[in-house]
Amino acid sequence: MAVVYQKTRGLTDAELHYCPGCHHGIIHKLVAEVLTELDLLDEAIGVCPVGCSVFAYNYFNCDMMEAAHGRAPAVATGIKRTHPDQAVFTYQGDGDLASIGAGEIVHAAMRGEKFTTIFVNNAIYGMTGGQMAPTTLIGQKATTCQTGRTAEQAGMPIRVAEMLSTLDGCVYAERVCVADIANLNKAKRAIRRAFEKQMNREGFTFVEVLSTCPTNWGMTPLKAVQWLKETMIPYYPLGVIKDTPLHVEVH
Repeated sequence: MAVVYQKTRGLTDAELHYCPGCHHGIIHKLVAEVLTELDLLDEAIGVCPVGCSVFAYNYFNCDMMEAAHGRAPAVATGIKRTHPDQAVFTYQGDGDLASIGAGEIVHAAMRGEKFTTIFVNNAIYGMTGGQMAPTTLIGQKATTCQTGRTAEQAGMPIRVAEMLSTLDGCVYAERVCVADIANLNKAKRAIRRAFEKQMNREGFTFVEVLSTCPTNWGMTPLKAVQWLKETMIPYYPLGVIKDTPLHVEVH
């Protein structure tokens, strides 16, 4: 009998701990499939800090490192510089990357560190109980802004992909989502492109994935997907933000 579909060997058989409707499992799957299809899995090294993905080492079937909150880019920098031929990636949430780790990711991108960052943006702190994140939308409620975020009190939400794309060391930045099959396929292509450019030693590559958090949003999984499409995407538009071509010197 022909095999129509089978689980990628890029993931272990461990049962995911994520909440129902959370997109982390789907994003894990896409990253694992890309690493396998590019024949990078056996040489890949992932870095996960504090956050909902803190246990990702249980799920990715490659070498994984833990980092302190927000410090994954610093750890990845050391790993990639020590092992320049291996595929290195960080897997970070918005509370981690855009808040306590904002300085780390900005300087890694500025230096053009040759690793890939998968940035999961669900517009809220997930693991620690639903506090407002730098990406929380105006009017969105959280435990630390129970009547909704206001620009006067907290400023406007950060568009991280656009910010990093202004830095010369960032050679690729794209924002995607996994809310439906069409977008899931686009997300996989973006992740593949990011790893390909990393392995070409072009510079820092970044994929932002808009994601749902039904638990902390106080919504059903289906309602959360609808909210993402109707509310998040207009503020965080999908698409390629930067894709610098590889410059080849001709002698």
